[in-house]
Amino acid sequence: MAHQLQKSSFAGVKGPVLTIVMDGVGMAPAGAGNAVALANTPTLDRLAKDYPLRKLKAHGTAVGLPSDDDMGNSEVGHNALGSGQVFAQGAKLVSLSIASGKMFASETWKALIANVLKGGTLHFLGLFSDGNVHSHIDHLKAMIVKAKEEGVKRVRVHILLDGRDVGETSALEYVEPFEVFLDGLHSEDFDVLIASGGGRMQITMDRYEANWAMVEKGWQTHVLGQGRQFCCAKKAIETYREELHVIDQDLPAFVIAKDGKPVGTVEDGDSVIFYNFRGDRAIEISKAFDGGEDFVKFDRVRVPKVLYAGMLEYDGDAHIPSRYLVNPPEITNTMGQYLAESGIPQAAISETQKYGHVTYFWNGNRSGKFDEERETYVEIPSDVVPFEQRPWMKCAEITDKLIEMIRSGKYRAIRCNFPNGDMVGHTGSLEATRIAMEALDLQLARILPVIDEVRGVALITADHGNADEMYEVDKKTGQPKCGKDGKYKAKTSHTLNPVPFIVYDNFYSDAYTVKESGKNGGFGLANVAATAVTLLGYEAPDMWEESIIELK
Repeated sequence: MAHQLQKSSFAGVKGPVLTIVMDGVGMAPAGAGNAVALANTPTLDRLAKDYPLRKLKAHGTAVGLPSDDDMGNSEVGHNALGSGQVFAQGAKLVSLSIASGKMFASETWKALIANVLKGGTLHFLGLFSDGNVHSHIDHLKAMIVKAKEEGVKRVRVHILLDGRDVGETSALEYVEPFEVFLDGLHSEDFDVLIASGGGRMQITMDRYEANWAMVEKGWQTHVLGQGRQFCCAKKAIETYREELHVIDQDLPAFVIAKDGKPVGTVEDGDSVIFYNFRGDRAIEISKAFDGGEDFVKFDRVRVPKVLYAGMLEYDGDAHIPSRYLVNPPEITNTMGQYLAESGIPQAAISETQKYGHVTYFWNGNRSGKFDEERETYVEIPSDVVPFEQRPWMKCAEITDKLIEMIRSGKYRAIRCNFPNGDMVGHTGSLEATRIAMEALDLQLARILPVIDEVRGVALITADHGNADEMYEVDKKTGQPKCGKDGKYKAKTSHTLNPVPFIVYDNFYSDAYTVKESGKNGGFGLANVAATAVTLLGYEAPDMWEESIIELK
């Protein structure tokens, strides 16, 4: 099918249409934990006062997740922003596949099970919570139960502790009931144990190749069984908490051992399932298992001959991993493809932490460009330091290059992502996140005059909330929760709050009106693509969600 945009009655803006994604910046009432409201942000304050501002839904069904109790995330958010559509996403896909039995009828599942029925161990590795952003513990339980039904004799579980998409010190709320669940399955013919673990920001779950040392540490822990030994996961968690006073995501690696011997190393003839459904933090460990002799990112020491599968195909173009249990959503008719095939030059820029979001996820989980000549992608290398230590991250460097791109006149559509609000928000540090917001505001103050200079328009939005709610909130009172020490409990996860959508335009607003609400009530992230295309002077494709602006 041809992806050609049709010209509209509006000639389009002279300068570029710039879409700015303030990652993790939601809209919430001002309060003790709202770093967005607490920060000194004169530019954002002026924008909210003087320019059209709408709230966009950025979680739940608006971005393809199962229910409106599900937090949005950067991946599904950028899928919606870039495609102009809402597609059923990872958690929902997996849940449907399990419920229907489709997963267990797949060739991949059959191969994994057949492999270990010869005498091997079935290993499950992934994020251990019900956060439903990267994984869900119910998916893990369903697979273990099915494995027992199908005659598997030995199962080992390698748990990556969360504290980010769920409460920051909630690990035992998952470990203790899970141990009871495993005890209920254990029998003479079914040997199932937790074998290793560690915090998600310490081992295994690196992304965008920012810190391969995390993946190496995970390999040593899960595969080789190297590391500090404990009798059980509960003991490991309690010991590390007492010694280090860190939250779950930062707990060091641990190995479960009996009589000094690890209970669950990965050996020849085993099968391994990485049960995360979200791709960004699953790709590197998948490369380590699937990479063969060509893998050079770290010394794996010993590479067992196993069958490895991911919950999903995490990179559809590079086919990582080579085996997966559930087919990913087929995201088609994206804005990037329409712009490319209509001959409209476009550019994308961020730093490493969110570069994949304005490229791969924006383009519908697709690696590479649609048009090498008309597309430019710029990655500013991220610092490899804790984000709370440099909360400004690379926002100034992104802005330097962005201003250069705007002034070049080469591009009609530009998209950029400033990661500060999300990456620093995840640390749980209110003070650092406030500084992150102030650093971001300074960059907006630099960018907007340049947009005016070239007679462009900026669409300023976000992909989900985070910095807007830095403390756990009591649902009954709406006030921050306090811990046993009387201090507010830090919140490190995303929020369910809407995100802002601001139309910054000093030249063309006589040609259109900004709608108060959409056909179905409010607007969501998927409405942004049609809005950008309308400002470029084209009609949005029929399958997209409606534009937030309407031509007069």
